[in-house]
Amino acid sequence: MGAGHSHGPPAGHAGGRYRARLAAAFALVGAFFVVELVTGILSGSLALISDAGHMAADVVALGAALVATRIATRPDSTGRRTYGSYRAEVFASGLTVLIMLGVAVYVVIEAISRINSEPEVASTAMLIVGVIGLGINVVTMMLLRAGSKESLNVKGAYFEVVSDAAGSVGVILAGLLVAATGNGLWDTIVALAIGIFVAVRAVILGRQVLAVLGQHLPEGMELQDVVADLESVPGVADIHDLHIWTLTSGMNVATAHLVVDDGVSAQTVLVSAQRALAERHHIEHATLQVEAVKGEQCHELGW
Repeated sequence: MGAGHSHGPPAGHAGGRYRARLAAAFALVGAFFVVELVTGILSGSLALISDAGHMAADVVALGAALVATRIATRPDSTGRRTYGSYRAEVFASGLTVLIMLGVAVYVVIEAISRINSEPEVASTAMLIVGVIGLGINVVTMMLLRAGSKESLNVKGAYFEVVSDAAGSVGVILAGLLVAATGNGLWDTIVALAIGIFVAVRAVILGRQVLAVLGQHLPEGMELQDVVADLESVPGVADIHDLHIWTLTSGMNVATAHLVVDDGVSAQTVLVSAQRALAERHHIEHATLQVEAVKGEQCHELGW
């Protein structure tokens, strides 16, 4: 019986590679949040205040993402975290989800309470701040777009900014409608739409976070395909106790028991199986146990 694992760490922590861009996004969004909140209060615009609340969520999300990437890439000095601290970015994404849901609930409740009233809203201030906010959102999206494809943490921050861009478009639209009709109710309607949109994006991201924490099969991977590729390795007679999950973005992990034919080199099977997992399924860390067809066998667990 033998055991093996792929050697060397993954090629850089996905979230850690985008720390500089996260920091730049954090500075831009943080500065604009103050401007939008003050303008929203002075103009009486719920759309601006709701978008500022979403901006506040962005600030927290980006700050949490920065902290998480620092923690995730820091070596463990306790000797108790055998997988390191990579899950920190997943927890940061979970915090982002909670913040987004909180902002959405507040905005929806506040919008509903205003439906039967006609608030006075300064449309010019809404338009100016909305256009500036949209410009900042676009720049921030460009900074984070590449990282959102590799890191769940950066993806959470990117989703926040995408939602904010939609919010800025909503603010501009509300400003134009209020200016054209003189009816401040449009501000409330747009704010309600922003709140619903933010909630939907939060649910989408939340499902991804729960899938990682629940150790589900990585997104886009089919278990039967992995089994077929392992069974195609010369010398492998059977496979059992196969488990695959995501440790953090870009780091998929697998364990399996491989039953090999008599006379087959266990080391050759290990190397071939690890290569198949790495090259075909991007699983760079695989712990594999080899068993002979004849002889004492381990029993597959029922859980």
